[in-house]
Amino acid sequence: MNIIIVGASSGIGMATAREFLRLGHRVGVAARRSAPLLALQAEYPAQVVCATIDINAPEASSQLLQLAEDLGGMDVYLHSSGVGHENKELDPGIELDIVQTNGSGFMRMVTAAFRYWTSRGQRGHLAAITSVAGTRGLGISPAYSATKRMQSQYLEALSQISHQGHHDIAITDILPGFVRTDFIAQRNYPMVISPEKTAHHIVKGILLRRRRIVIDWRYRVLITLWSALPRCIWERLPFP
Repeated sequence: MNIIIVGASSGIGMATAREFLRLGHRVGVAARRSAPLLALQAEYPAQVVCATIDINAPEASSQLLQLAEDLGGMDVYLHSSGVGHENKELDPGIELDIVQTNGSGFMRMVTAAFRYWTSRGQRGHLAAITSVAGTRGLGISPAYSATKRMQSQYLEALSQISHQGHHDIAITDILPGFVRTDFIAQRNYPMVISPEKTAHHIVKGILLRRRRIVIDWRYRVLITLWSALPRCIWERLPFP
């Protein structure tokens, strides 16, 4: 298969690219930082095509289509690009930056991938890394949890469009918890999972065309407990 991963320069995106490459797939990798992508291409010259793409740039969608052409087609699009910060002080610059990347940038790329397949009448698979943080509003990071909830809802809407239009396009919503990346390096979070373990779950779920992937069982339990809490209790929980 030909898989394109946007946000592949580090963390979950890079680990997932390596897992797909290990299984023999061709992978198109893209991110704002090109150096890690070129290093990966040097390791797998016959399997990797890379591109420099900033999802907040207007030309990002056309750059994705060019990457798909350079790769020889796109069977799977994995959106791994996003930002998040703790921001209980509600600094508007931080909040708006998160909304731009996780909102506008996300929509720009996933709609471009979806239209890629519908315009050609082709089978496709669109997957995106959202977060368990999108299941409830988190005061520690308001814009992050809100935009991740939006992403999950948007994927649900795309799945409905796919079914209504009789498009053979699978949608996968990927909900990791705390993954050992630069994103959480500043704090001592519980239940931290390695990027490699996360990538293994992602690749397995994508190959099985699963609708939803929660990584791992501990977070499945956590989401169930969070969802069961009444709002009046949730809003008074002493999150750090």
